[in-house]
Amino acid sequence: MASFNSYKLRCSIPGHEMDVRGLAATVFPEGAFVSVSRDRTGRVWVPNSSSDKGFTEMHSMSGHSNFVSCVCIIAPSETYPRGLVATGGNDNNICVFSLDRPQPLFTLKGHKNTVCTLSSGKFGTLLSGSWDTTAKVWLNEKCMMTLQGHTAAVWAVAILPEQGLMLSGSADKTIKLWKAGRCEKTFTGHEDCVRDLAVISNTEFFSCSNDTSIRRWLVTGECVQVYYSHTNFIYSLAVFPNSQDFISTGEDRSLRIWRQGECSQTIRLPAQSVWCCCILPNGDIVVGASDGIIRVFTEAEDRMASAEDLQAFEDELSKATIDPKTGDLGDIKLEDLPGREHLNEPGNRDGQTRLIKDGQKVEAYQWSVSDGRWMKIGDVVGGSNQQTSKSVMYEGKEYDYVFSIDVNEGGPSMKLPYNVTDDPWLTAHNFLQKNDLSPMFLDQVANFIIENTKGHVVGPAQPAGGDPFTGEVQKMDTLCFFFTGTGRYIPGSGPNPGAPVGVADPFTAKLKELNGGAPQEHKLSEEVLESLERLLLSVCGLNSSEPAPTIQQINLLWKASHWPEDIVFPVLDIMRLAVRHPQVNESLCGEAEGVQLCNHLLNLMRPEGRPANQMLALRTLCNCFSGRHGRALLMAQRETVLSRAADLATVCNKNIHIALATLVLNYAGCLHLQPDLEAKAQCLSVASRALETVQDKEAVFRLLVALGTTVASDQTAQDLARSLGVSSQISKYSSVSDPSKVGECCQLLLKELQ
Repeated sequence: MASFNSYKLRCSIPGHEMDVRGLAATVFPEGAFVSVSRDRTGRVWVPNSSSDKGFTEMHSMSGHSNFVSCVCIIAPSETYPRGLVATGGNDNNICVFSLDRPQPLFTLKGHKNTVCTLSSGKFGTLLSGSWDTTAKVWLNEKCMMTLQGHTAAVWAVAILPEQGLMLSGSADKTIKLWKAGRCEKTFTGHEDCVRDLAVISNTEFFSCSNDTSIRRWLVTGECVQVYYSHTNFIYSLAVFPNSQDFISTGEDRSLRIWRQGECSQTIRLPAQSVWCCCILPNGDIVVGASDGIIRVFTEAEDRMASAEDLQAFEDELSKATIDPKTGDLGDIKLEDLPGREHLNEPGNRDGQTRLIKDGQKVEAYQWSVSDGRWMKIGDVVGGSNQQTSKSVMYEGKEYDYVFSIDVNEGGPSMKLPYNVTDDPWLTAHNFLQKNDLSPMFLDQVANFIIENTKGHVVGPAQPAGGDPFTGEVQKMDTLCFFFTGTGRYIPGSGPNPGAPVGVADPFTAKLKELNGGAPQEHKLSEEVLESLERLLLSVCGLNSSEPAPTIQQINLLWKASHWPEDIVFPVLDIMRLAVRHPQVNESLCGEAEGVQLCNHLLNLMRPEGRPANQMLALRTLCNCFSGRHGRALLMAQRETVLSRAADLATVCNKNIHIALATLVLNYAGCLHLQPDLEAKAQCLSVASRALETVQDKEAVFRLLVALGTTVASDQTAQDLARSLGVSSQISKYSSVSDPSKVGECCQLLLKELQ
């Protein structure tokens, strides 16, 4: 490798429709590499023999039902002489592909959350890391062991050349060394999430972190060097064949090349997040970014792009807009910035940035040592009058504010992170719940947020349970929204909404019948049965003179809901009606009891559980949305609830499918006009997966409404739905005429996604 040559663009490959999240050089064909993306595909790229110095897609792989997060190459074997490609995704699975077929040879299942990192070793060993806080070792299509010990997501894994040694890096800020499944050592030093690991030799490795540093470690535990140059999260590392020089990419829009321990070159890209990188055998560098484009850089002059293409790349870079919140440019005050004449002075290092003002505009330039000039890298937006532009990092995430809340004088303060797009009341609620504080502080904390964000709150949050178009708050058996805003359909609002239409006898009769045959230790007394009957009459509102439910009645209902699973269903039927009542909703879904209720219902929804219990647990969750406390609880528990509910799509039961669809619909309604893309992505994923198995037209209709509500008025969510292939998946419903609402809803959704 010519040590002091500068890297320049070789080619740009618009190969994916969404972020490129993983790259790996292949063993075969020579000079090729594989990329994976949020568009759910993996693609193999081979170098062209033509003079355009580019790459051609040789092979496309699909098998994940959600975003693909990472990729690695499994070394050739006798069975697979060309090697295999392993990919991990947000569907919690690992797919393993050969290079001659688009579908996976096999799928590895076992992780309970996103698989975000993979590494391969000798003899076909595969190591995976997941947001479920574990790493798993796979061999011959089976999980051989699970490495447990991290307390947060495992973002990085690596297998060392010495057999049996493995590394894992985590959002808990630590790196662990494993031998034969046991943690031998924990490395501390990083101050934020560890995002990637790169092996140097049997005895050394690199790590990078959200704390903007790269560290070089000995496996014995010593950190021998820390490298600083990046100004934001560092996502990816790759080591050159000389085992000394390396490259890194990150959230500061840059690829950085490190030689002899120093950052020798900084290459800016016209994309905010440079997620991944790899080094090809010829020394060329491949990077993938949030704009869906793969870019290849080379130091070999005969492989560099033409002068026209290099100029086009520079022009694209100069037109980029830079958000000062990335922290790359420091604090910006327009009045203190020099004019264009400042560019007549040369820089003192490659990658140095300089801001100049041009009228009321702020432009960013970077010094190029190889070209001996300042290159424009973008226009700074939103920075002209800001006193400070840098966001605050807390627990590996970026926030506009992180407040310190002092609860006890002299005691430790508690951190409250907040973005101006958040609902201050929901943020306050979640803060109190997380820290086990009394709800009496809700108003005080919410008003503190509003006061200290200087009016930057994005409007009063629409009440969860409001219609997405009218803002009208509905109180109904099952809280649902129709995304078109016209002809709103509310399940349960027709002539037979599902609540008792006479007395409570049909409910309590079954309860008494089962109580008669219940084991002695579970028998309910006559007083308890009468209390439950009075509770049922109160919550159904059949008689306005009925007193409100008492705490004693609610506690008896909770206790009865723990009956044996083979007889508990009539109690669950009462509970799913009761949680609609404000007092019951507050009591069962409030601060102390809410998580217990959620866990109890999720336990009843186990895939191997009884269908009646599964259905009624789902309906109870749906009805929890009718109250403020229930909504807050279910939004806080969203990931777990939707993940468990999604498993029930495979149960062949029409009523379960309708209840599942209604639950997804309620979440979609609460998320409407909210900026939580991760939550919307889960709604889209669950609804999309459910549509693969659900046949009942009512369930299909509600899932279509959920999809529509999720993407309505949200361009990013629409792009996400397109990338998930929602349009092609649902198009078959556009011609459904019985009932007509299915076809009409589908057509509206397809139009929204055009």
